[in-house]
Amino acid sequence: MFTNFIFFCFNGRDNITIYACDCSNEALERANKMIDVGNVGSIAHRFHLFHCDFSTNGFPKWLACDSCQGNFLHKAARSVPNAEENKDTSLNNSSSLGERKCCTGGVDFVTLIFTLSTVPLHRMPSTIRECFSILKHGGLLLFRDYGLYDMIMLRFQPDKRVGFREYMRFDGTRFYLFCADTVRDLFTGSGFKELELQYCYVKSKNRRTGKSMLRVWVQGKFQKPF
Repeated sequence: MFTNFIFFCFNGRDNITIYACDCSNEALERANKMIDVGNVGSIAHRFHLFHCDFSTNGFPKWLACDSCQGNFLHKAARSVPNAEENKDTSLNNSSSLGERKCCTGGVDFVTLIFTLSTVPLHRMPSTIRECFSILKHGGLLLFRDYGLYDMIMLRFQPDKRVGFREYMRFDGTRFYLFCADTVRDLFTGSGFKELELQYCYVKSKNRRTGKSMLRVWVQGKFQKPF
């Protein structure tokens, strides 16, 4: 799923640079190998992996330094006409990156795909605010994660529940199951504007057992205001 998404983003887009992080070195090595196996050397210089647990330590300052984040806040306080004036230049405009030495100047979009559910509930608001802080104005956050009554919830015994809608996997990692209202409150409470939010129902079949499985996900698109 990860590499398919990466290849889709790069397909026909020569001006895109992607930064991807994970708190697991093993996951980063696997991603590197998949890119290598895909034999897509043309994107190697535009695809950057780095180790980071932004739910505890935040994003590195080379993505968006304190000065640039301060500029984001300053621009947010400006009038709507001025914000609209900058609308066309805030996204997908890399012309200023070559001149900027302090950091990349922020990003145009962030993806949280089956990521937020692994973060303890009490740290979710600060994690989302971290994503908000590195986005340029008008930037998008794309979200998808486990929804209530997904098969992953139904197959776990009650003793695996460790919190409200929070369960413990056999490997010791946790996951949280979302409802749409919780997702809405988390993101709008962190300053995002809701563009899309819905449940996604997918019926799949286990090839080994032949059993049908109902997957329930919550997916949404949120925007950092201009």
